[in-house]
Amino acid sequence: MNKIELGVNIDHIATLRQARGTAYPDLLDAVRLVEDAGAHAITIHLREDRRHIQDADVYAIRQMCTRRLNLELAATDEMVGIACDVLPNDACVVPEKREELTTEGGLDIIGQFERVRSVTQRLNAANIRVSLFIEPDIEQIRRVPDIGAPVIELHTGTYANATGESKQHELRRIQEATEFAHNLGIQVNAGHGLDYDNTQAIAAIPQIHELNIGHSMVARAVFVGIRQATVEMLELMQAVRAGA
Repeated sequence: MNKIELGVNIDHIATLRQARGTAYPDLLDAVRLVEDAGAHAITIHLREDRRHIQDADVYAIRQMCTRRLNLELAATDEMVGIACDVLPNDACVVPEKREELTTEGGLDIIGQFERVRSVTQRLNAANIRVSLFIEPDIEQIRRVPDIGAPVIELHTGTYANATGESKQHELRRIQEATEFAHNLGIQVNAGHGLDYDNTQAIAAIPQIHELNIGHSMVARAVFVGIRQATVEMLELMQAVRAGA
């Protein structure tokens, strides 16, 4: 079975720093440790309210990151302008509301088609690979080729929060959406709410190329360190693929 990659979202290391307004923990230390552990990408989300990642972080991480940098951003002129200046390897366009605790649900690319297509075109022109963070919904995925994004990231939050038969239903939605997108030639990533207990079922879907995971790994790092937390997640994901 094909390999699966891991992007580690380090936003909540910045959350800890911002809680006291200190210079620590240093995000560049986190980048070094995560990359040393074997992660394939560093993921950060520069939110409009700057609640964790700051503009200076984006530039500093881009300069020293040796793996791929995946910048999550809202579909605004300000954020696209920053991306085109920083030039991350990947830009994942996400929905964003100021009052939310974290990203809630996927981008509505049907309702915001022209806006998302315009943003995608600007990022494509800067040679930044675009990913759209969307629900595992066939009708949403059907419009992706018209927008011009080569990658989608399926929102796994509903699956992660579900229990019992509802969880199995959400898993089937993700499986079906992944297969549909893969058949359209779209690279499929996934993320949100994934942890050391619920990731296996998602990692087992053979067409999923990459998982982006953050909060649960930073929480694990409180006890074992971010390098070990990364090693453990990679081993978990790779064991699933090796045994499938």
